[in-house]
Amino acid sequence: MSDNTTTETTTDTTAPAETHEELSYHAVEKDGKITAIWEMRGRKHVRTIDPRSAEGKHLLGHTDNPETVQNATV
Repeated sequence: MSDNTTTETTTDTTAPAETHEELSYHAVEKDGKITAIWEMRGRKHVRTIDPRSAEGKHLLGHTDNPETVQNATV
């Protein structure tokens, strides 16, 4: 069973000076639905974000609520 992934890349401005790896986000799909968002630093998995959370919706661009967008940590 293979998962399809989509990548959205952004530069991390809060990275420590010793590491210059970019943060990237991979949307993991199963049966046509996004089940998780992986935050990666280079090739290392940093954390998993729930796509139903405020931050997950913000990353996917699925929020119309400006308060949610303002409070989401990216």
